[in-house]
Amino acid sequence: MKPFEIFCACPPGLELYLQAEALEAGFKGAEITAGGITFFGLWPNVMRANLTLRGASRVLARFANFRSFNLSQLEKQTRTLDWAALLNAGTFVRVDVTTRKSKIYHAGAAKERIEKAIRERLGQAEPNEDPIKIMVRIEDNMCTFSVDTSGAPLHQRGHKEAVGKAPMRETLAALFLRASGYQGSEPVLDPMCGSGTFPLEAAEIAAGLHPGRSRNFAFERLATFMPERWTDLRSSVPKPIETPHFYGSDRNAGAITNATSNANRAGIEHLCTFTHASISDLMRPDGPPGLVILNPPYGARIGEKKQLFALYGALGTTLKTRFRGWRVAIITTDTSLARTCGLPFSDTSAPIPHGGLKVRLHQTKALH
Repeated sequence: MKPFEIFCACPPGLELYLQAEALEAGFKGAEITAGGITFFGLWPNVMRANLTLRGASRVLARFANFRSFNLSQLEKQTRTLDWAALLNAGTFVRVDVTTRKSKIYHAGAAKERIEKAIRERLGQAEPNEDPIKIMVRIEDNMCTFSVDTSGAPLHQRGHKEAVGKAPMRETLAALFLRASGYQGSEPVLDPMCGSGTFPLEAAEIAAGLHPGRSRNFAFERLATFMPERWTDLRSSVPKPIETPHFYGSDRNAGAITNATSNANRAGIEHLCTFTHASISDLMRPDGPPGLVILNPPYGARIGEKKQLFALYGALGTTLKTRFRGWRVAIITTDTSLARTCGLPFSDTSAPIPHGGLKVRLHQTKALH
């Protein structure tokens, strides 16, 4: 079998950091494209990308493409694809179609024709709540067929049950950590940790744990699945570097309970300390300096913005007086809130989509 294109999705604006992760992980030739990265590989590469890439939100395998100018032609060409090599007989499939600048302009009609062709090749399937998703993009009359090999979004690591308000997705947290210069060898602290996403993600990176180790994937239900190869991949654990400690605090006692439970489920409770504390009570941990990273309330979702200026101001005062030598990274929708901290931000990212909003990553160098 010849290599095919593999697409790993991420939020627009963070593709550079997913590319860096993929190249470090040995996915040669990873290139940036809109909303993700692409590289060429085979099915073991698909499995490994799902298992190991922390910043990817979904992995698509692009298995066919051809030109088509009308619905009849589309249905005929779809029927000629080797569906039995990809899907087991009786697999329930859901097709999603997008069309742009093409003679086939009705996505709904294209979806019906493609689904009909697949049924004729594989037989009628019993509907279920977890279908295999086939994505078809028709652009400039070129039809590209992809299969979603992930299933549930990859931020669902499989060992985090307790979440609070306005959670940060694990995939996004991993990319923000990388964007903040975190490489797994320094302590990380989140003083508004909620369910603990930043400390937990940082601890797993340092411990060399695969993000997908606790979950299942859609590719396990494809005809291309290689069970023995998958067992080998899951059992291979990267050698961890010397592991620092990771800290989270929150003024909400329930959040600390959730974060501690999540650490236990992930098997990294020995690397993390979670403390019930307000910003004014925040103390610098013993040991070397590291990274303070947080996703504080924005006002748009949890509280009124006017009430947050005092909170951001107190945060800045605490960090400036007690965290000399540490870097700071703050994710927020509002640059004026970030400025209220009074911290010497040296870098501000482009807007990044998060929870229906646009956020920016504001970073400092080591505080003096």
